[in-house]
Amino acid sequence: MTQVRNPRPREARAQLLPIEIQKGRVDLSVYETQDSRQLRSDLVQLNLGPHHPSTHGVLHFFVTLDGETVVDLRIIFGYLHRSIEKLFEGRTYVGNVALTDRMDYTASMLNNWGWCLCCEKLAGLEVNERSQCLRTITGELSRLSSHLIGTGVFGQDVGVLVTSVMWGFNWREEILTVLDDLTGARMMYNFMRPGGVQQDAPQGWSDKVRAVMDGLPRHIEDFHNLMTTNEIFQTRTKGIGILSREDALAFSTSGPTLRGSGVKYDIRRAHPYGIYPELDFDIPVGELGDCADRYLVRIAEMEQSRRIILQCLDRLEATEPGNLGKAPKVFKPPAGDAYAEIEGAKGALGFYIKSDGGLEPYRAKIRSASFLTLQALPKMVRGWKLADLIAIFGSIDINMGEVDR
Repeated sequence: MTQVRNPRPREARAQLLPIEIQKGRVDLSVYETQDSRQLRSDLVQLNLGPHHPSTHGVLHFFVTLDGETVVDLRIIFGYLHRSIEKLFEGRTYVGNVALTDRMDYTASMLNNWGWCLCCEKLAGLEVNERSQCLRTITGELSRLSSHLIGTGVFGQDVGVLVTSVMWGFNWREEILTVLDDLTGARMMYNFMRPGGVQQDAPQGWSDKVRAVMDGLPRHIEDFHNLMTTNEIFQTRTKGIGILSREDALAFSTSGPTLRGSGVKYDIRRAHPYGIYPELDFDIPVGELGDCADRYLVRIAEMEQSRRIILQCLDRLEATEPGNLGKAPKVFKPPAGDAYAEIEGAKGALGFYIKSDGGLEPYRAKIRSASFLTLQALPKMVRGWKLADLIAIFGSIDINMGEVDR
């Protein structure tokens, strides 16, 4: 235990409360007994953001600092609020698929899947084998797309190189190309439907997906060479922003953030849906729950997504082309309610729908992973430096389109 040195005169230093450092993090228990409205004279309040609305970081941090040490963090959001849950009530069930695209727009296909899964549960619909394969392939491709962006941008957040950003976006472009060939759109796919999918894969599409999967191990190896083994990256991530197993569960985090804290929970295994129970894949977990663990979990998840996609391609090629089942042309579920959730790219993505028997939902509610993970951020950053705040925030990889619904 060492005491932080203060450059003020001795008589002034005598008035300050002691702050102790352990493993690079400042113990802020001394502030918990103080009235939050009565700031000490040496504390500074700083606004980080809001940033330009066209960026992913449409978020406002109100940070209280003691020097460069984060004493408190208040999160202000709402700059992307679009009233999606209210808009659900004025559109048909099928028409609402397009609204879900605008949530986590880096993994839109998974949003489509979550909504359709809840609709199917509400109406008791079954999805046939070929449609299930297409859903799983496109869903895992979207997960890869999201993780490539999150991992690439994280490298810049910790000050390694801009190269990681360019690599992430370039490799993501390969995935967007095959999804474009299938759906006709690069990001907002509107592809899945209650009971199936919009259309079948074109001829030769499976070969294109396999070609992208063949190049993925090389891309992951490049990430390891550029970031994982980089001394700067290790210094900025190892032991930084630790979220304990207990805190991760208490804050209801999910996805890579929860698994980075050592909790082996994945909805694809815990509450299986689609054809995931028939597939062979692992659930990567971390140990310490720091920035490095959350990064490594996403890297490992990309490898598992590749395994899943290759298995589904084999199953897809064994089914009859064009046989997508019988999705209803007019979807009108009986009165009742249902809840379904999937393992989204950012974590557990759930939809609750209440039906009155009409063509439109009576009420709909979204359980977004980014929103719940964001509430753990103040706990994670208190006591770390201001520069560490950026690294910790980047490590949880949230999407503000999913937070501001």
